[in-house]
Amino acid sequence: MPTSILIPVAIDHEPLVDAKIATARRMLDRQGRITLLTVLEAIPGFTAEFVTVKSENHLTAKVMANLKSAAGDATDIDCRVTTGKPGIRISEVAKEIGADLIIVGAHHPSAMEYFLGSTASRVARRAPCSVLIQR
Repeated sequence: MPTSILIPVAIDHEPLVDAKIATARRMLDRQGRITLLTVLEAIPGFTAEFVTVKSENHLTAKVMANLKSAAGDATDIDCRVTTGKPGIRISEVAKEIGADLIIVGAHHPSAMEYFLGSTASRVARRAPCSVLIQR
């Protein structure tokens, strides 16, 4: 049984987080921990000069509030928000926290995702642990 499960939560996949947590609960060791993670992509340098980012309107605080809301009162769920390329950063965080399993969501594949690749497939290729792709 995994003792550390990482659940990446994409902003457009927030409605799926409850199902991923339920899956994690069925698999998690009694003393285990779940980490909810959202990776925000950084604003490219060529765009950043045209954007005024103020801490009070920054997305990080809102995303963290959404993750904490999804976690509810659970004492075994940690929440993290980081920046980077999701397909890479998720695997890095899994290694940092010593995750035994990553539960990642995926859209139903389309031709476009097949050719371009999805975050789920990038995580599966780079992960330092087992990956469960849940639809």
